[in-house]
Amino acid sequence: MPGRLILTSTLAAVADAIGRPEPRIDATARRNIEPGQEVVALGAEGFFSARWGIIPVGRKNARGRPVMETIINARSETLFTKSAFSGTGRAAIPADGWYEWTGERGRKTAWRIGARDGAVLWFAAISDLWVGPGGLSVRQVAAVTCAPNDDVRDVHHRMGVLLAAADLDGWLTGSEEEAAALLAVPPAGRLKVERAGDVDWSAP
Repeated sequence: MPGRLILTSTLAAVADAIGRPEPRIDATARRNIEPGQEVVALGAEGFFSARWGIIPVGRKNARGRPVMETIINARSETLFTKSAFSGTGRAAIPADGWYEWTGERGRKTAWRIGARDGAVLWFAAISDLWVGPGGLSVRQVAAVTCAPNDDVRDVHHRMGVLLAAADLDGWLTGSEEEAAALLAVPPAGRLKVERAGDVDWSAP
């Protein structure tokens, strides 16, 4: 959808693959990144650290009620029409893959999904700034999701919108029309789905 992310590639390698300077941020390799934790993201101004999950303070739903829940994923179909997402920026989250689960509660099977060629994936995302008491500010991001392609369909009914490296600038700085055109279901055949029975879920 994604529900947990993987980023074990170095930030130097991630940046070099798209012709960007190595980011000056701290990030350790992690095989189990959960919502609420820090992730690396790319914005129009460069790389930054952000909390995975947007608290949409001050925003209201279609019924005029405040949106209270933390948003970790935003549906592409309503991204540019839903009031909860108005005023957000655009970002991209690099990852070596993500996890999904199938089966009944207590007997679920974990699946690891990544690029067949081992390349870093770029999830389209939205970004925001949460400002708390005393002037505390936290950058936040949420991944953008779409319907699954044939690679993912058997393990989940949604997947993240995956951006090609060549489309990053269009997503980050293009017009709303240009960005919306990139919110398509990724082509099938580029992802590998495998059982993830070797993961220590208690480890970061």
